[in-house]
Amino acid sequence: MHCAHLSQGQLDLLRSNAGLLYRIKESQNASKMKGSDNQEKLVYQIIEDAGNKGIWSRDIRYKSNLPLTEINKILKNLESKKLIKAVKSVAASKKKVYMLYNLQPDRSVTGGAWYSDQDFESEFVEVLNQQCFKFLQSKAEAARESKQNPMIQRNSSFASSHEVWKYICELGISKVELSMEDIETILNTLIYDGKVEMTIIAAKEGTVGSVDGQMKLYRAVSPLIQPTGLVRTPCGLCPVFDDCHEGGEISPSNCIYMTEWLEF
Repeated sequence: MHCAHLSQGQLDLLRSNAGLLYRIKESQNASKMKGSDNQEKLVYQIIEDAGNKGIWSRDIRYKSNLPLTEINKILKNLESKKLIKAVKSVAASKKKVYMLYNLQPDRSVTGGAWYSDQDFESEFVEVLNQQCFKFLQSKAEAARESKQNPMIQRNSSFASSHEVWKYICELGISKVELSMEDIETILNTLIYDGKVEMTIIAAKEGTVGSVDGQMKLYRAVSPLIQPTGLVRTPCGLCPVFDDCHEGGEISPSNCIYMTEWLEF
């Protein structure tokens, strides 16, 4: 039994005159908080429970029932020890969330690939939009030039989101690491614009690009009718539509694209 605990890193093995001794290892968190008072330990535990989405000081106050002045003092102390860090949230530019120092912030906090220092990278999104569509167009053209029967042409004009993701990665146009989910967000804007259609097929387990036995396939199309008025607005094509709200980094009142569209 001791061997199992040793292999799991739960015990220290010590040598003494009486022979070998076993000592339970102090947990990493406990060793970090050594010397801290109960209030500081409570705040640390609340922040740890919040994970990589972080927690606002207001919510820490609510959960700990401590005065705000005391919480601010504790937060500064924990930050100085590099036990926690403050991260600006794209959901509210003037507010910070707190999380453990070694955690990578969740996409909902940083905005993911579409943000740089809390600023929305509109030009980057537009370039990705164009390149994804260009790749699908080239697939469609190659399918037409194959001179095969219409059904085979149609099937060969589809590309998986993994193929599009791989193409974008090989282009080297992104300074940040893009996920397949990021590329699917861009492809969705092309769908809303009537330039691309998507279908979902069953896929064998382990197939590259498949999720839960399904694979998304995309192909460039020529729209039969013009897109609806809603889709023509910047909101209809915006990949960060869900993050747009009054008081946030992105909001209707400070959207330059909405202003330009209204002037046009």
